[in-house]
Amino acid sequence: MKSFRKELWFNTSSRREFINITPEVEEVLRESGIKEGFLLCNAMHITASVFINDDESGLHNDFEVWLEKLAPEKPHSQYQHNGFEDNADAHLKRSVMGREVVAAVTGGKLDFGPWEQIFYGEFDGKRKKRVLVKIIGE
Repeated sequence: MKSFRKELWFNTSSRREFINITPEVEEVLRESGIKEGFLLCNAMHITASVFINDDESGLHNDFEVWLEKLAPEKPHSQYQHNGFEDNADAHLKRSVMGREVVAAVTGGKLDFGPWEQIFYGEFDGKRKKRVLVKIIGE
């Protein structure tokens, strides 16, 4: 069995953003040479998320609206965490959307259902952040 590790870096132009990172993750899988095993992909920042869902703009807008209802960004004073930083809402949004995904690797490909894609969710952006891809298998 072997393992492969690589970091992907993202710098979003807005505070909140959803990015389809499936092509980048598939490239890491190809680079690894692993044909059978498991792939872990996780956000390395507490205000970002990695999740699997459909790449449909209406759904992404629904996520944005829903998350903002659950944990509105403003007023910043509603959160005890906000003092030096104003990102308590981003921590809560990440908790809902999740830290990581694990996907099966079969025949050198991500073993996904027909509409599944991997997304990076940014909730406190406008700076460089990273995602870890770790693949274990043969």
